[in-house]
Amino acid sequence: HMETFVLPVEAEGFVDSLETFLLKDVGSKRWFKQHEYIEKLNMQAIWNASNMQNEFVKETLVSCGKIPVLVHEMILVEVWKHKVFPILCQLQDFIPNNTFHLYMVVHHEATIINLLQTIMFHQDACEAAGDSVFDLVDYCHRKLTLLASKATSYSSVTFEQQNLKSSVEEVQKQSSALEFEISLKAVSVLCYITDHTNSITVIHRMLCTHNLPCVLVQLIDSCPWSRNRAGELEKYNDGKWQKIPVEDHLKMTKLDGQVWISLYNLLLKEDCRRKYDFNSFNKNQLLKLRGFLTTVLIDQLPNLSELQRFLAELAVTNPAPPKKELLLEQIPEIWDGIVTKNSGKWKAIAKYQVKETFSLSESDMRKQAQRLAETYNLDVIESLLPEKPKCGFCGNKATKRCSRCQGEWYCHRECQVKHWPKHKIACQLIANASEKLQ
Repeated sequence: HMETFVLPVEAEGFVDSLETFLLKDVGSKRWFKQHEYIEKLNMQAIWNASNMQNEFVKETLVSCGKIPVLVHEMILVEVWKHKVFPILCQLQDFIPNNTFHLYMVVHHEATIINLLQTIMFHQDACEAAGDSVFDLVDYCHRKLTLLASKATSYSSVTFEQQNLKSSVEEVQKQSSALEFEISLKAVSVLCYITDHTNSITVIHRMLCTHNLPCVLVQLIDSCPWSRNRAGELEKYNDGKWQKIPVEDHLKMTKLDGQVWISLYNLLLKEDCRRKYDFNSFNKNQLLKLRGFLTTVLIDQLPNLSELQRFLAELAVTNPAPPKKELLLEQIPEIWDGIVTKNSGKWKAIAKYQVKETFSLSESDMRKQAQRLAETYNLDVIESLLPEKPKCGFCGNKATKRCSRCQGEWYCHRECQVKHWPKHKIACQLIANASEKLQ
């Protein structure tokens, strides 16, 4: 039974050992061990949540006070991807014999936001984040702004058109495709924070510092998780683009719901209403929402009728500006702390990592591949999938598996051939690791 992928006593050991790292140690052996622990905790947490089991991973993270450590480690990799990774990719002497290691570092941020998305659903996890919630709000704001400006390359990434010069460039492409996934998870995390927080200073940061209501309006307007392909509507759901049958076109996705709930919480909670500045710009932005609040939408999320009433009132009134309250604003410390500490050292860190971290010997590579293959146990991952495998190209039920990496499914050979240009990179990474293992 897969529910004991990590035993509660093991989870306790893993959680207990979680620590914060320095930027230069990202990708080191000790860091990698922690990456494996977090990966396993993430799988177990998803399993427990989706099967209504006792959520002991969340309980342990809360009772050991380790949620701030997770937030720190996620932001650490985010900074690394912004500041060190681009330099690393340009260094002439950086020609790794295998990019799997590099890809796992890039993937670490996605693993942690996934774990946070699973546990922050619960109020006690939000409370246990303590002051790191400020960093989390800032993090979500960065990701949502990217998403709203459609700057994350997602649907536009077509691998066929790019003759990738090197394996490092492949990882760069993977990284920008992953950015879309990460940003969508940030939408959920923000929704849970707006649900659970009653802290005036956190509310102030969301409304006054970042003006999140306007960012959310922009998201509803641009809806980056929905697109038109050859006259057919597709929505991004469960990690892939899926064709939507005509009768479901107006059906709200989980992401749509989370953006609306966040808006509802930010505009209608008493404290929020008092704090937000309904100046003419903000007011005009918010009134755009009226066009989206159809009866079909409100039937699916009845609470939104209150938001509709609120907007009708807002249209005919000019709320007074918020009272100036003396507020000791707490400043998020993680991002600034990491950037300040390493400012001016980005190139030195990249050079150090080329030499010490990403140039593994054959035997080290073999050991690492073996451990990763155990961590990413395919049977386990399959058991986490909610239903039978779907074709990676068209989304229909699938019975055939990619023989090389075993990681993707197809219904027919034609679909596999059409999907190959996109699947090639992931396939190579997984297959290389398995070959090293054997």
